[in-house]
Amino acid sequence: MDFTALYKVYYDRVFQVSLAVIRDRQLAEDIVHETFIKAYKKLDSLQESDKVGAWLCVIATRTAIDFVRRERKNKGCPMELDALDCLGKATGQNVEAEVEVKLLKELLDEKMEDFSKEDKKLLVLKMERGLKEREIANALEMNPATVKSKIHRARSKLKERMAVELSA
Repeated sequence: MDFTALYKVYYDRVFQVSLAVIRDRQLAEDIVHETFIKAYKKLDSLQESDKVGAWLCVIATRTAIDFVRRERKNKGCPMELDALDCLGKATGQNVEAEVEVKLLKELLDEKMEDFSKEDKKLLVLKMERGLKEREIANALEMNPATVKSKIHRARSKLKERMAVELSA
């Protein structure tokens, strides 16, 4: 059985089956190619050569369904345009909020430039990592009361600097 002839004869049929499942022309073409690769590898297992068209359509359907399941599992959208539409929605991202947070973090880092390393470390552990004073004290092997007072002083110093910045 000449595989090139098989490809030419059944390409359109396999493409239509793939397109019916995937609903995207480029992805359907990928499914067609993957189908023919799978068929080529298993061509010797085909027992009835008169049913090759149905056999190829079954392979194409299963390959397309597997693709859709894989995309859903990865929480992706199988269609390129839908992927662009759902990019921000599916992940719950808000680009404007992310930019604002990044700018605010840069401003905070700028205002903490001359802070001691210890004060910076304490503020990062408290504000960015969300650790409690007791957890910070255990991690840095310090007294919890000392950690609490140092964080309070560093925050007050930072608030003063930010108040000057934001009022300007």
